[in-house]
Amino acid sequence: MGTTTRPASPLRWAREGNAEGLDGRLLRALAGRVGPAAVRFSLGAASALAGEGPPVATIRFKDRKTLLALALDPVDRFGDAYAEGRIEVEGDLILALISVYRALEAKPGPSIVQRLGRYVPHTLPGDRKSVQHHYDLGNDFYRLWLDERLLYTCAYFESPELSLEDAQVAKMELVCRKLGLRPGETVIEAGCGWGAFALHMAKHHGVRVRAYNVSTEQIAWARAQAERQKLTSRVEFVQSDYRGIEGRCDAFVSLGMLEHVGLANYHELARVLTRTLDRTRGRGLLHFIGRDRPQPLDRWIRRRIFPGAYAPTLDEACRGVLVPAGMSVIDVENLRPHYSLTLLHWRERFERAVAENRVGFDERFRRMWRLYLAGSEAAFRTGWMQLFQVVFAPAGSVGAPQTRDALYRTSEGLHWNEPTS
Repeated sequence: MGTTTRPASPLRWAREGNAEGLDGRLLRALAGRVGPAAVRFSLGAASALAGEGPPVATIRFKDRKTLLALALDPVDRFGDAYAEGRIEVEGDLILALISVYRALEAKPGPSIVQRLGRYVPHTLPGDRKSVQHHYDLGNDFYRLWLDERLLYTCAYFESPELSLEDAQVAKMELVCRKLGLRPGETVIEAGCGWGAFALHMAKHHGVRVRAYNVSTEQIAWARAQAERQKLTSRVEFVQSDYRGIEGRCDAFVSLGMLEHVGLANYHELARVLTRTLDRTRGRGLLHFIGRDRPQPLDRWIRRRIFPGAYAPTLDEACRGVLVPAGMSVIDVENLRPHYSLTLLHWRERFERAVAENRVGFDERFRRMWRLYLAGSEAAFRTGWMQLFQVVFAPAGSVGAPQTRDALYRTSEGLHWNEPTS
């Protein structure tokens, strides 16, 4: 009788020295997980192409242990492996990430476990710790690559040739026009960053602003800027999150804060809107990173960059915050192309600072932030992420504008009508 040869197991294959064969199998398995992206994976002499045609980049592994980890879980393991230098990307990192995002977009939707990941518990101490994890890295770090006013939200490029500084001013003016701010009105800003927008509203539109933020470093900077610009009588910076907001206002605005609230706490924000916004002439604007379909941010971003963050869909934001607060949606705009261009400016400034050895952190941190900025740019370029601006007012408000013609044709902004008695 003849003998039957059984196929070797992966472990036996490696023990017998058939490393190239095992590496090839693992590379092909990984390529299948993320295909049809236009990237090549390689380890030593073995390689595998994830898509058809010439690759835009080669993702090279330093060792088989890293390759095995990514073959099992390519999305969540990539970030740490890249940050630690166990993976190198040879070629265009942005094009590689864009190709992978587009390939993943065609995959099946999130699993039940992933969908449950949208509901992250949020407490005041936990949220404060999460915000400080990201925003209290030091003002000197952010000054290396943000604009001169330290605005850390999507800019508005009326022309692609606009400088980042001018585009950020254009963004602030766009929001002010949408809100139709009038001199003497009161504004509450939830999540004010380094205070630039609060100061801009007070200085250029004659309003009084109470701005909230839990970041110690940002609040200290904002208060110092208010002193320097002699605006302390018109702008108050309060170190608290949205749950500590008090008083009444004519306009409520939040730029980039909703992402840190969490689905489970939307009802809390709705209560804030109900108790603060004037019911006859009040209006508000939410500016936030969002998605077209419900899906949590990947675990690497939530673990290393933005703990507890969640980017909602328009439906989730409206149903979770505006409907319970008794608000009507007045206007919706998606600024996604503007955010990809904003991120391009930030990434280029960050890379210049790295090249000039001005980033005072270790190599792992620098690689982690390079991937974060590049991945974010790719996400907005592909439509993986969106940037929504939603204007709202109390249901039945008589102050809502008749048309939106003036919003872009003139500098007057939306004409919010004065309520009649």
